[in-house]
Amino acid sequence: TYVVEKNNTLIKQVIERELARDGQVFYLYNRTDQIANVAYKISSTVPNAKVAIGHGQMDKNELEDVMLRFMNKEFNVLICTTIIETGLDIANANTMIIHDADNMGLSQLYQLRGRVGRSNRVAYAYLTYKKDKSLNSTAEKRLSAVREYTELGSGIKIAMKDLEIRGAGNLLG
Repeated sequence: TYVVEKNNTLIKQVIERELARDGQVFYLYNRTDQIANVAYKISSTVPNAKVAIGHGQMDKNELEDVMLRFMNKEFNVLICTTIIETGLDIANANTMIIHDADNMGLSQLYQLRGRVGRSNRVAYAYLTYKKDKSLNSTAEKRLSAVREYTELGSGIKIAMKDLEIRGAGNLLG
């Protein structure tokens, strides 16, 4: 797990490395109004990538078709929203790039990262944030925790860190 400033050169290298080992990539971009632009940019930057888009505002049949085709390796880069957060097991997808990871919660990042590394291959997760952005302390703590707790069974450690960061809340409120 790497926490890095968004860098187009790095993203290109990361995608090309995964494609070179015949793998697939999740590129998580959580804004549906601009997701097509991101897909176009990735297609232009990495010409040998076969890019598809998947998000929750798509027609359910169209989304199912995209996901099945991705599972069948017709596409090797899926530009998607957090719709992939649960219930997805694609063993060949072993690299994930999360755009603006500093805007997501700790448990959500942990859950998303769990979508890769579901086979015997080494998996990579790149949690990116905007270049030259000063992260607030809460975002830094969340990203640091996801980077730190990578071993199998870290869920309880993540939950405890999340409790520490956000606090216990109010039972009645």
